[in-house]
Amino acid sequence: MVRKIADGADMIVRGYAFTKADDFIRIFNLNDRESSMVISPDGTMIETNMNEIEQALVLDIWRKDSKYLEDSYA
Repeated sequence: MVRKIADGADMIVRGYAFTKADDFIRIFNLNDRESSMVISPDGTMIETNMNEIEQALVLDIWRKDSKYLEDSYA
């Protein structure tokens, strides 16, 4: 399952797979199968089961690296 998610990811940063869907981004921790988040393209959290520290880390990664995901679609 983890390999399938990694193979289908649009971007992987620091062990987190970011996958663009219609109107949101799915984020999956490849090192912890129980840890995931769904955000809007502007970084607003929609749903998660991550603890507060991991949430802050993932959202910081998104803010810093989302431009690379967008560049790959340009």
